[in-house]
Amino acid sequence: MGETRRRFDPEFRAGAVRIVRETGKSIAQIAKDLGINAGTLANWVQMDRLAREQNADSGELAGSEREELARLRKQRAEWAKERAELEMERDVLKRSVVLWVKEATGR
Repeated sequence: MGETRRRFDPEFRAGAVRIVRETGKSIAQIAKDLGINAGTLANWVQMDRLAREQNADSGELAGSEREELARLRKQRAEWAKERAELEMERDVLKRSVVLWVKEATGR
């Protein structure tokens, strides 16, 4: 009798590929640790590389890049608001100093 093929869900595949990309360990070592065939993991890594290249060529952002962009845009808006408040406080202080100097010099 022949063997039945194991099926791996997309989350498992993505996690295995992420481990390869982030740890710097060999595909063979990671495949052994996960209990899968090294050729299978190598295919998943290759498909991920091709998908990333296509996304980079088409100008599309990956999910993590979209999340980071949203976070940075939110942070930029917060900084702009804080900057506006600081500029307003600076202007008020400048006017206060001018008035104080005028009073001190008797003008």
